[in-house]
Amino acid sequence: MIRWRKGEVLRVRREWPGAVELDVSVPEGECRALAYPSLVGRPEPGDTVLLNTTALAMGLGTGGYAMVVAVPDRLPQDPSGPGHLVKARYTPLQATVLGADEQDSPHHAVLRDADSIDGMPVVVADLHSALPAVLCGLFAAGRTGSPATAPGELAPSGGRPRVAYVMPDGGALPAWFSMSCARLRELDWLCGVVTTGQAFGGDVEAVTLHTGLLAARHVLGADVAVVAQGPGNLGTGTRWGFSGVSAGEAVNAAAVLGGRPVAALRVSEGDLRERHLGVSHHSLTAYGRVALAPAQVVLPELPGDFGRRVTAQAQALAVRHELIRVPVDGLYEALRQSPVRLSTMGRGLDEDLACFLASAAAGRHAASLLT
Repeated sequence: MIRWRKGEVLRVRREWPGAVELDVSVPEGECRALAYPSLVGRPEPGDTVLLNTTALAMGLGTGGYAMVVAVPDRLPQDPSGPGHLVKARYTPLQATVLGADEQDSPHHAVLRDADSIDGMPVVVADLHSALPAVLCGLFAAGRTGSPATAPGELAPSGGRPRVAYVMPDGGALPAWFSMSCARLRELDWLCGVVTTGQAFGGDVEAVTLHTGLLAARHVLGADVAVVAQGPGNLGTGTRWGFSGVSAGEAVNAAAVLGGRPVAALRVSEGDLRERHLGVSHHSLTAYGRVALAPAQVVLPELPGDFGRRVTAQAQALAVRHELIRVPVDGLYEALRQSPVRLSTMGRGLDEDLACFLASAAAGRHAASLLT
Protein backbone atom coordinates (compact mmCIF):
# COMPACT_ATOMS: atom_id res chain seq x y z
CA MET A 1 0.00 0.00 0.00
CA ILE A 2 2.85 2.41 0.79
CA ARG A 3 6.32 2.52 -0.73
CA TRP A 4 8.66 3.87 1.93
CA ARG A 5 12.05 5.47 1.30
CA LYS A 6 14.58 7.32 3.43
CA GLY A 7 16.26 10.19 1.65
CA GLU A 8 18.39 13.29 2.06
CA VAL A 9 17.23 16.74 1.03
CA LEU A 10 19.50 18.13 -1.68
CA ARG A 11 17.85 21.47 -2.41
CA VAL A 12 14.65 23.47 -2.19
CA ARG A 13 13.12 23.82 -5.66
CA ARG A 14 10.35 26.31 -4.89
CA GLU A 15 7.71 27.01 -2.29
CA TRP A 16 4.29 28.56 -1.96
CA PRO A 17 2.03 29.11 1.06
CA GLY A 18 1.69 25.79 2.87
CA ALA A 19 4.05 23.70 0.72
CA VAL A 20 7.75 23.26 -0.10
CA GLU A 21 8.99 21.40 -3.17
CA LEU A 22 12.32 19.62 -2.79
CA ASP A 23 14.93 17.56 -4.61
CA VAL A 24 15.72 14.51 -2.50
CA SER A 25 18.37 11.83 -2.89
CA VAL A 26 16.99 8.28 -2.52
CA PRO A 27 18.61 4.89 -3.22
CA GLU A 28 17.22 4.92 -6.79
CA GLY A 29 18.64 8.39 -7.54
CA GLU A 30 17.00 11.81 -7.19
CA CYS A 31 13.30 12.51 -6.91
CA ARG A 32 10.96 15.45 -6.53
CA ALA A 33 9.27 15.62 -3.12
CA LEU A 34 6.68 17.78 -1.43
CA ALA A 35 6.48 18.73 2.22
CA TYR A 36 3.73 20.49 4.15
CA PRO A 37 5.57 22.43 6.89
CA SER A 38 2.46 22.72 9.08
CA LEU A 39 2.40 18.92 9.29
CA VAL A 40 6.05 17.85 9.26
CA GLY A 41 8.13 20.98 9.76
CA ARG A 42 10.21 22.67 7.06
CA PRO A 43 12.91 20.37 5.62
CA GLU A 44 16.26 21.97 4.82
CA PRO A 45 19.15 20.77 2.62
CA GLY A 46 21.02 18.03 4.45
CA ASP A 47 18.01 16.84 6.43
CA THR A 48 17.09 13.17 6.47
CA VAL A 49 13.45 12.69 5.47
CA LEU A 50 11.07 9.75 5.43
CA LEU A 51 9.13 9.60 2.18
CA ASN A 52 5.99 7.97 0.83
CA THR A 53 6.92 7.37 -2.83
CA THR A 54 3.77 5.52 -3.88
CA ALA A 55 2.29 8.19 -6.17
CA LEU A 56 5.69 8.86 -7.72
CA ALA A 57 6.23 5.17 -8.48
CA MET A 58 2.75 4.92 -10.01
CA GLY A 59 3.45 7.84 -12.34
CA LEU A 60 0.42 9.82 -11.21
CA GLY A 61 0.13 13.17 -12.97
CA THR A 62 -1.28 15.60 -10.42
CA GLY A 63 0.10 13.74 -7.43
CA GLY A 64 3.42 12.62 -8.88
CA TYR A 65 5.50 13.60 -5.88
CA ALA A 66 7.25 11.72 -3.15
CA MET A 67 5.51 12.99 -0.01
CA VAL A 68 7.56 13.93 3.05
CA VAL A 69 6.10 12.04 6.00
CA ALA A 70 8.61 13.14 8.65
CA VAL A 71 11.89 14.92 9.30
CA PRO A 72 12.89 12.49 12.07
CA ASP A 73 15.98 14.33 13.33
CA ARG A 74 14.20 17.69 13.62
CA LEU A 75 10.59 17.31 14.64
CA PRO A 76 8.30 20.37 14.68
CA GLN A 77 7.06 21.83 17.93
CA ASP A 78 3.83 20.59 19.43
CA PRO A 79 0.77 22.56 18.28
CA SER A 80 -0.54 25.22 20.58
CA GLY A 81 -3.91 26.89 20.89
CA PRO A 82 -7.47 25.64 20.41
CA GLY A 83 -8.62 23.19 17.81
CA HIS A 84 -10.47 19.91 18.32
CA LEU A 85 -11.45 18.88 14.82
CA VAL A 86 -9.38 15.93 13.69
CA LYS A 87 -8.94 15.63 9.93
CA ALA A 88 -7.36 12.81 7.93
CA ARG A 89 -8.74 10.90 10.88
CA TYR A 90 -7.14 7.68 12.10
CA THR A 91 -4.28 7.95 9.64
CA PRO A 92 -0.65 8.38 10.77
CA LEU A 93 -0.83 12.07 9.85
CA GLN A 94 -4.16 12.95 11.42
CA ALA A 95 -4.13 16.61 12.34
CA THR A 96 -6.14 18.81 14.67
CA VAL A 97 -7.54 22.08 13.34
CA LEU A 98 -9.81 24.77 14.70
CA GLY A 99 -13.15 24.34 12.96
CA ALA A 100 -15.33 27.37 12.39
CA ASP A 101 -18.28 25.37 13.64
CA GLU A 102 -16.74 23.92 16.83
CA GLN A 103 -17.47 25.26 20.29
CA ASP A 104 -14.09 26.96 20.82
CA SER A 105 -14.31 28.87 17.55
CA PRO A 106 -15.05 32.61 17.62
CA HIS A 107 -17.51 31.85 14.79
CA HIS A 108 -19.44 29.17 16.68
CA ALA A 109 -22.16 31.58 17.81
CA VAL A 110 -22.72 32.72 14.23
CA LEU A 111 -22.84 29.20 12.79
CA ARG A 112 -24.71 27.52 15.64
CA ASP A 113 -28.10 28.55 14.35
CA ALA A 114 -27.21 29.57 10.80
CA ASP A 115 -29.52 27.83 8.36
CA SER A 116 -29.37 29.85 5.15
CA ILE A 117 -26.82 31.26 2.71
CA ASP A 118 -29.31 33.95 1.69
CA GLY A 119 -29.66 33.14 -1.99
CA MET A 120 -25.90 33.15 -2.58
CA PRO A 121 -24.96 31.76 -6.00
CA VAL A 122 -22.95 28.56 -5.62
CA VAL A 123 -21.05 27.51 -8.73
CA VAL A 124 -20.48 23.76 -8.69
CA ALA A 125 -17.83 22.11 -10.88
CA ASP A 126 -16.27 18.68 -11.16
CA LEU A 127 -12.55 19.40 -11.48
CA HIS A 128 -10.24 21.73 -9.58
CA SER A 129 -9.03 23.11 -12.92
CA ALA A 130 -12.43 24.75 -13.34
CA LEU A 131 -11.83 27.14 -10.41
CA PRO A 132 -9.68 29.81 -12.11
CA ALA A 133 -11.77 29.61 -15.28
CA VAL A 134 -14.97 30.20 -13.30
CA LEU A 135 -13.32 33.24 -11.71
CA CYS A 136 -12.22 34.59 -15.09
CA GLY A 137 -15.82 34.46 -16.28
CA LEU A 138 -17.16 35.85 -13.03
CA PHE A 139 -14.85 38.85 -13.10
CA ALA A 140 -15.32 39.60 -16.81
CA ALA A 141 -17.18 42.90 -17.24
CA GLY A 142 -20.74 42.27 -18.40
CA ARG A 143 -22.02 39.32 -20.34
CA THR A 144 -19.88 39.90 -23.43
CA GLY A 145 -17.20 42.30 -22.23
CA SER A 146 -13.52 42.09 -21.41
CA PRO A 147 -12.02 41.47 -17.96
CA ALA A 148 -12.82 44.18 -15.46
CA THR A 149 -9.22 44.34 -14.26
CA ALA A 150 -5.83 43.27 -15.47
CA PRO A 151 -4.38 40.11 -13.89
CA GLY A 152 -3.55 40.82 -10.27
CA GLU A 153 -5.05 44.34 -10.34
CA LEU A 154 -7.58 44.95 -7.63
CA ALA A 155 -10.93 46.35 -8.67
CA PRO A 156 -12.19 49.52 -6.99
CA SER A 157 -13.94 48.92 -3.68
CA GLY A 158 -17.28 47.31 -4.33
CA GLY A 159 -16.40 46.68 -7.95
CA ARG A 160 -15.84 42.95 -7.68
CA PRO A 161 -17.76 40.29 -5.77
CA ARG A 162 -16.16 38.41 -2.89
CA VAL A 163 -15.69 34.78 -3.89
CA ALA A 164 -14.93 31.88 -1.54
CA TYR A 165 -13.63 28.53 -2.69
CA VAL A 166 -15.25 25.67 -0.76
CA MET A 167 -13.16 22.52 -1.10
CA PRO A 168 -14.65 19.07 -0.39
CA ASP A 169 -12.47 16.02 0.16
CA GLY A 170 -12.80 14.17 -3.16
CA GLY A 171 -9.32 15.09 -4.44
CA ALA A 172 -6.28 16.34 -2.55
CA LEU A 173 -6.94 16.68 1.17
CA PRO A 174 -4.50 19.54 1.91
CA ALA A 175 -5.55 22.81 0.29
CA TRP A 176 -1.84 23.66 0.42
CA PHE A 177 -1.26 21.35 -2.56
CA SER A 178 -2.94 23.85 -4.88
CA MET A 179 -0.57 26.50 -6.23
CA SER A 180 -3.60 28.04 -7.95
CA CYS A 181 -5.38 28.61 -4.64
CA ALA A 182 -2.29 30.18 -3.12
CA ARG A 183 -1.91 32.62 -6.01
CA LEU A 184 -5.62 33.43 -6.23
CA ARG A 185 -5.67 34.20 -2.50
CA GLU A 186 -2.57 36.36 -2.86
CA LEU A 187 -4.26 38.44 -5.57
CA ASP A 188 -7.59 38.63 -3.70
CA TRP A 189 -9.36 36.75 -6.49
CA LEU A 190 -10.53 34.59 -3.58
CA CYS A 191 -11.58 36.04 -0.25
CA GLY A 192 -10.77 32.71 1.35
CA VAL A 193 -10.63 28.93 1.11
CA VAL A 194 -12.93 26.74 3.19
CA THR A 195 -11.86 23.11 3.60
CA THR A 196 -14.60 20.64 4.46
CA GLY A 197 -14.92 17.01 5.47
CA GLN A 198 -11.47 15.39 5.64
CA ALA A 199 -9.89 18.22 3.63
CA PHE A 200 -7.82 20.71 5.62
CA GLY A 201 -5.48 23.66 5.32
CA GLY A 202 -7.98 26.33 4.26
CA ASP A 203 -8.42 29.77 5.77
CA VAL A 204 -11.52 28.31 7.43
CA GLU A 205 -12.08 24.70 8.46
CA ALA A 206 -15.53 23.10 8.53
CA VAL A 207 -16.95 19.70 9.40
CA THR A 208 -19.28 19.33 6.42
CA LEU A 209 -19.95 20.91 3.05
CA HIS A 210 -23.07 22.44 4.57
CA THR A 211 -21.20 24.27 7.34
CA GLY A 212 -18.52 25.09 4.79
CA LEU A 213 -21.05 26.94 2.65
CA LEU A 214 -22.49 28.65 5.72
CA ALA A 215 -18.98 29.70 6.74
CA ALA A 216 -18.27 31.03 3.26
CA ARG A 217 -21.31 33.27 3.57
CA HIS A 218 -21.34 34.25 7.23
CA VAL A 219 -17.65 34.08 8.20
CA LEU A 220 -15.91 35.15 4.99
CA GLY A 221 -18.74 37.36 3.76
CA ALA A 222 -18.74 35.80 0.31
CA ASP A 223 -21.10 36.95 -2.41
CA VAL A 224 -20.42 33.79 -4.45
CA ALA A 225 -19.03 30.38 -3.57
CA VAL A 226 -17.30 27.95 -5.91
CA VAL A 227 -17.40 24.27 -4.95
CA ALA A 228 -15.00 21.90 -6.70
CA GLN A 229 -12.68 19.09 -5.68
CA GLY A 230 -9.09 19.78 -4.81
CA PRO A 231 -6.44 18.75 -7.35
CA GLY A 232 -6.33 15.10 -8.31
CA ASN A 233 -9.80 13.65 -8.83
CA LEU A 234 -10.34 9.89 -8.83
CA GLY A 235 -12.06 8.05 -11.69
CA THR A 236 -12.41 4.40 -12.63
CA GLY A 237 -14.17 4.48 -15.99
CA THR A 238 -17.37 3.19 -14.38
CA ARG A 239 -20.69 5.01 -14.16
CA TRP A 240 -20.52 5.60 -10.41
CA GLY A 241 -16.87 5.12 -9.47
CA PHE A 242 -15.55 8.67 -9.59
CA SER A 243 -15.05 11.28 -6.90
CA GLY A 244 -16.90 13.91 -8.93
CA VAL A 245 -20.27 12.52 -7.82
CA SER A 246 -19.75 15.08 -5.04
CA ALA A 247 -20.77 17.77 -7.56
CA GLY A 248 -24.33 16.47 -7.40
CA GLU A 249 -24.21 16.43 -3.61
CA ALA A 250 -22.99 20.04 -3.65
CA VAL A 251 -26.04 21.06 -5.68
CA ASN A 252 -28.25 19.49 -3.02
CA ALA A 253 -26.36 21.21 -0.19
CA ALA A 254 -26.55 24.63 -1.85
CA ALA A 255 -30.26 24.24 -2.48
CA VAL A 256 -31.21 23.01 0.99
CA LEU A 257 -29.38 26.01 2.49
CA GLY A 258 -31.34 28.47 0.37
CA GLY A 259 -28.59 29.13 -2.16
CA ARG A 260 -28.80 29.27 -5.94
CA PRO A 261 -26.85 26.32 -7.36
CA VAL A 262 -25.19 26.99 -10.71
CA ALA A 263 -23.89 23.81 -12.35
CA ALA A 264 -20.80 24.09 -14.54
CA LEU A 265 -20.64 21.34 -17.14
CA ARG A 266 -17.46 19.35 -17.57
CA VAL A 267 -16.94 19.68 -21.32
CA SER A 268 -14.02 18.58 -23.47
CA GLU A 269 -13.15 18.68 -27.13
CA GLY A 270 -9.61 17.42 -26.50
CA ASP A 271 -10.16 14.33 -24.36
CA LEU A 272 -9.64 11.17 -26.36
CA ARG A 273 -11.89 9.13 -24.08
CA GLU A 274 -15.40 8.89 -25.50
CA ARG A 275 -17.01 9.07 -22.05
CA HIS A 276 -15.56 12.57 -21.57
CA LEU A 277 -15.95 13.91 -25.12
CA GLY A 278 -18.53 16.66 -25.31
CA VAL A 279 -20.35 16.66 -21.98
CA SER A 280 -18.54 14.27 -19.66
CA HIS A 281 -20.47 11.38 -18.19
CA HIS A 282 -19.33 12.79 -14.82
CA SER A 283 -21.61 15.79 -15.30
CA LEU A 284 -24.45 13.71 -16.69
CA THR A 285 -24.35 11.36 -13.69
CA ALA A 286 -23.65 13.92 -10.95
CA TYR A 287 -26.28 16.43 -12.10
CA GLY A 288 -28.68 13.99 -13.75
CA ARG A 289 -28.77 11.30 -11.05
CA VAL A 290 -27.18 12.54 -7.81
CA ALA A 291 -28.50 16.11 -7.72
CA LEU A 292 -32.09 15.83 -6.54
CA ALA A 293 -32.60 19.59 -6.19
CA PRO A 294 -33.00 21.70 -9.32
CA ALA A 295 -30.06 23.80 -10.46
CA GLN A 296 -29.33 26.21 -13.25
CA VAL A 297 -27.10 24.22 -15.59
CA VAL A 298 -25.02 26.55 -17.72
CA LEU A 299 -24.94 25.58 -21.39
CA PRO A 300 -22.13 27.47 -23.15
CA GLU A 301 -22.98 28.59 -26.66
CA LEU A 302 -20.13 26.82 -28.41
CA PRO A 303 -19.86 26.98 -32.20
CA GLY A 304 -20.16 24.30 -34.88
CA ASP A 305 -20.83 20.60 -34.71
CA PHE A 306 -19.17 20.31 -31.33
CA GLY A 307 -21.45 22.96 -29.88
CA ARG A 308 -24.47 21.13 -31.24
CA ARG A 309 -23.18 17.90 -29.67
CA VAL A 310 -22.85 19.57 -26.26
CA THR A 311 -26.35 21.05 -26.54
CA ALA A 312 -27.84 17.68 -27.47
CA GLN A 313 -26.09 15.86 -24.62
CA ALA A 314 -27.12 18.46 -22.07
CA GLN A 315 -30.81 18.02 -22.91
CA ALA A 316 -30.83 14.93 -20.69
CA LEU A 317 -30.42 17.28 -17.70
CA ALA A 318 -33.48 19.39 -18.58
CA VAL A 319 -35.76 16.84 -16.90
CA ARG A 320 -34.88 18.26 -13.49
CA HIS A 321 -32.76 21.34 -14.12
CA GLU A 322 -33.06 24.63 -15.97
CA LEU A 323 -30.65 24.89 -18.90
CA ILE A 324 -29.26 28.42 -19.15
CA ARG A 325 -27.67 29.29 -22.49
CA VAL A 326 -24.73 31.62 -21.96
CA PRO A 327 -22.73 33.27 -24.76
CA VAL A 328 -18.97 32.85 -24.68
CA ASP A 329 -18.09 36.09 -26.51
CA GLY A 330 -15.08 37.70 -24.88
CA LEU A 331 -14.39 34.80 -22.54
CA TYR A 332 -11.34 33.57 -24.44
CA GLU A 333 -9.71 36.97 -23.87
CA ALA A 334 -10.66 36.82 -20.18
CA LEU A 335 -9.20 33.33 -19.86
CA ARG A 336 -5.96 34.38 -21.52
CA GLN A 337 -5.51 36.92 -18.73
CA SER A 338 -5.86 34.33 -15.96
CA PRO A 339 -3.28 35.01 -13.25
CA VAL A 340 -2.68 31.27 -12.85
CA ARG A 341 -1.88 28.62 -15.41
CA LEU A 342 -4.94 26.98 -16.93
CA SER A 343 -4.54 23.24 -17.28
CA THR A 344 -6.92 20.29 -17.21
CA MET A 345 -5.76 16.71 -17.52
CA GLY A 346 -2.48 18.04 -18.89
CA ARG A 347 -4.16 20.17 -21.56
CA GLY A 348 -3.82 23.93 -21.66
CA LEU A 349 -6.23 26.64 -22.76
CA ASP A 350 -5.71 26.27 -26.50
CA GLU A 351 -5.58 22.47 -26.31
CA ASP A 352 -9.05 22.17 -24.77
CA LEU A 353 -10.65 25.59 -25.08
CA ALA A 354 -14.21 24.27 -24.75
CA CYS A 355 -13.45 22.96 -21.27
CA PHE A 356 -12.42 26.36 -19.95
CA LEU A 357 -15.13 28.25 -21.83
CA ALA A 358 -17.79 26.08 -20.17
CA SER A 359 -16.43 26.90 -16.71
CA ALA A 360 -16.02 30.58 -17.52
CA ALA A 361 -19.60 30.68 -18.81
CA ALA A 362 -20.79 29.37 -15.43
CA GLY A 363 -18.88 32.19 -13.76
CA ARG A 364 -20.41 34.71 -16.14
CA HIS A 365 -23.90 33.48 -15.30
CA ALA A 366 -23.20 33.60 -11.55
CA ALA A 367 -22.16 37.24 -11.94
CA SER A 368 -25.47 37.99 -13.64
CA LEU A 369 -27.32 36.67 -10.60
CA LEU A 370 -25.73 39.37 -8.44
CA THR A 371 -27.25 42.26 -10.38
